This record gives sequence, structure tokens and C-alpha cells, in this order.
Amino acid sequence: MTTAINHTLDARNMNCPLPILKTKKALNSMSPGDLLGIQATDPGSVKDFQAFCDQTGNTLVSSESNAGEYSFVIKKS
Repeated sequence: MTTAINHTLDARNMNCPLPILKTKKALNSMSPGDLLGIQATDPGSVKDFQAFCDQTGNTLVSSESNAGEYSFVIKKS
């Protein structure tokens, strides 16, 4: 499945809660159905983004980890 990312956010070298706050701000400017790709380095971001999506109704499309970098795709509800 090919996923076309509409927006990207570089949250590398940011610690909690900055990646979530920046994600919330980015999602506010997006249209429903748009996809946001996020790069992060905070290990806590894995559970943070899942909890964020659970609480906000957005969809965590994917979550990947590779050598200390984390990639997420969130679909705006």
C-alpha cells in the first residue's frame, strides 16, 4: 500500500511534550483525511503518539522504529 503523505514534521531531538504539541499544531492546519508524516528521536514518542491518537480520534496509520529514529504517519480525522 502506497501512502501519500500530505504534510511532514521533523520532531527529532525534541523531548516530550514538544513532538505532541507540534503534531497537534500541524494537524490543526490540515484537512480531514490528510496524512502527517513525523520523524522523532524521543523513545517515549511511541506510546505518546498512540495515546494522542486514541484521545483525539485521529488514526495512527503506522509507527516504525529504526536505529533510534521513529517514524509515524497520522491521518487527521
